[in-house]
Amino acid sequence: MEVQLTNRQQHILWATVRHYIATAEPVGSKALVEEYDLGVSSATIRNVMGVLEKSGLLYQPHASAGRVPSDSGYRIYVDQLITPSLRSRSVPQGSSAETLGREVEVALQKHLQWEDRSLETLLQGAAQILATLSGCISLITMPQTTTALLRHLQLVQIEAGRIMLIVVTDGYETHSKLMDLSPTPEETQRDSEVIDRELQIVSNFLNTHLRGRSLLELANLNWSELDQEFQRYGEFLKNSVAELTRRTLAPTATQIMVRGVSEVLRQPEFSQLQQVQTIIHLLEEEQDQLWRLIFEEPEPEDGGKPKVTVRIGAENPLEPIRTCTLISSNYRRGSIPVGSVGVLGPTRLDYESAIAVVASAADYLSEAFSYFNP
Repeated sequence: MEVQLTNRQQHILWATVRHYIATAEPVGSKALVEEYDLGVSSATIRNVMGVLEKSGLLYQPHASAGRVPSDSGYRIYVDQLITPSLRSRSVPQGSSAETLGREVEVALQKHLQWEDRSLETLLQGAAQILATLSGCISLITMPQTTTALLRHLQLVQIEAGRIMLIVVTDGYETHSKLMDLSPTPEETQRDSEVIDRELQIVSNFLNTHLRGRSLLELANLNWSELDQEFQRYGEFLKNSVAELTRRTLAPTATQIMVRGVSEVLRQPEFSQLQQVQTIIHLLEEEQDQLWRLIFEEPEPEDGGKPKVTVRIGAENPLEPIRTCTLISSNYRRGSIPVGSVGVLGPTRLDYESAIAVVASAADYLSEAFSYFNP
């Protein structure tokens, strides 16, 4: 949502969200004057809060009550009013979020010695620590175990400018993709047999270098290292293999470690028994739906590091958690995402700290996972 706010409006929205997170009570102008150094009168704050309400960022639960942040208000808060670097997995030095992130890292290192534990025990322990320190429901997926390997690859010319990529895995499954290779002006008159020989050379080259590698690994290869003689094939091969990988290796839902349910459901937002029952049913009986949501691969930040994904309220497609916030990030083996770490809580949560907690836990598990065999 594109909303342009003045500095004053941003400051008052920030203070309103912070105060509501801390108190769970609708926020009035008097409370903001008393608690925050906004440099303006109570009347000015009321006027600004009225503008924010008309913009859909705040609302009044009752006619005589103060204001409460809407999902859109929280979204502006997360995207524009907290430190931007939080979502790219780093936090400002000295901040409370950095402190909590370090607490998570220290607790995980202190209580979990991955060299002496099974992978499942490690993840169970990490989930419990994450729930305790975040005050949210923690969700950690078991890692992906797909290990399909490339057995053979072949490039075949179908017609002028049309090439088929055929991939055979170690399980003798065959996958193919038809591609367009736009020829250069010099190549338009080239003999078809010459192109066939060239494609065979490229196929031999790729089989020599790639046979035995997992398809997930192929999707993350540094294709710039291909021999310069075959550079013009590099981009379409990169895109094609990546697409084949996504299509043939769709992630398989795995068990989710869930901790911290009882503490979170004591929050005032979960006072309705029916709502509690639907959330518990989702966590216990419909984990496959939740898994597909939290393992969704986010767009990478500059430098290739994945950002933390924050879904607020109605942004969650699953009905039972449309009044909640879900914060998640992937843990990896090398550059390959194999599982996810997440926290689930009310929309009224400390976003800075929750983001830092999830990022720290994901980084720790990525490091720990390198000690376990695929």
